[in-house]
Amino acid sequence: MWTLRPSSLLPVRTTRLYLGAEGAKISDGCYSSTVTLVAFEPTLPRAPSQEEWDTLTASERRAVVDALPAQVPMYLHPPEGDRHSRAKDRAVSALDEFFRRVGQKVYVSKELATYYPDEPMFCPDVLAVRDVETQPREKWVVSEEGKGLDFVLEVHVSGSRKKDFETNVRRYARVGIGEYFVFDRQHLRLAGWRLEPGARSYLPILPQAGRYESKVLRLDLSVEGDRVRFYFGTASLPEAEELVLRLERAVNEVTERAQQESERAQQESERAQQESERADDLDKRLAEALLEIERLKSR
Repeated sequence: MWTLRPSSLLPVRTTRLYLGAEGAKISDGCYSSTVTLVAFEPTLPRAPSQEEWDTLTASERRAVVDALPAQVPMYLHPPEGDRHSRAKDRAVSALDEFFRRVGQKVYVSKELATYYPDEPMFCPDVLAVRDVETQPREKWVVSEEGKGLDFVLEVHVSGSRKKDFETNVRRYARVGIGEYFVFDRQHLRLAGWRLEPGARSYLPILPQAGRYESKVLRLDLSVEGDRVRFYFGTASLPEAEELVLRLERAVNEVTERAQQESERAQQESERAQQESERADDLDKRLAEALLEIERLKSR
């Protein structure tokens, strides 16, 4: 358990905090506290409850956030190879680029340490939060940010299916995550759940013509080949590698057009040079003819 241990020289304030493996000393001028670990789940840190958070000063809150680990324990999020990482990277790149281009403030990230009040830390494969600043973060602390996650996508490649398809369904609904999707990379299937207003458990999202509607993202999801595709209307959102290919094709087209224009300009220049030479030759021959005429007249 974590406690705030007050200095003997200042007024006493004590509260329990489940933070991380390192303490942090703080003082706001009226109270002095030291955040210390007292051997409570050291490998599974958690943030304080909202009630406890509300009693903390600004400097104490900063110390709490700083003490919460950004590193995710290996057992909680073990590596699952290229199929797992590529699926996450493709989803993040497609969503991040789309929301940037349309000018919507949607924070998109992957494998981010996430802390709900009085909940053990967890780390979604892909997450999105609407209407927040999109600057880089090391962790998401709900009490500090003022809101929780709106969308989570987990990619299941190996390991426990129960975690992704049962445990997370209950947990994410309980903490209030609006939508939860699981991409079964092994079987190339997609499943989704939505939390209706005021509910504490999910309802399944039923596909329409193979697509799952995300009301949170205002997009559709589907499985195409070996990946999850996001759709805005009938248009699919391009992924980073596809954008690179498009840019390469565009650059190649521009380069080819420039080369063709250069060649045409060179040909025009050569034709102009030839015309000029022919004109000079005609002028010379004309001058010679006139001279010959004058010579003949003078006889």
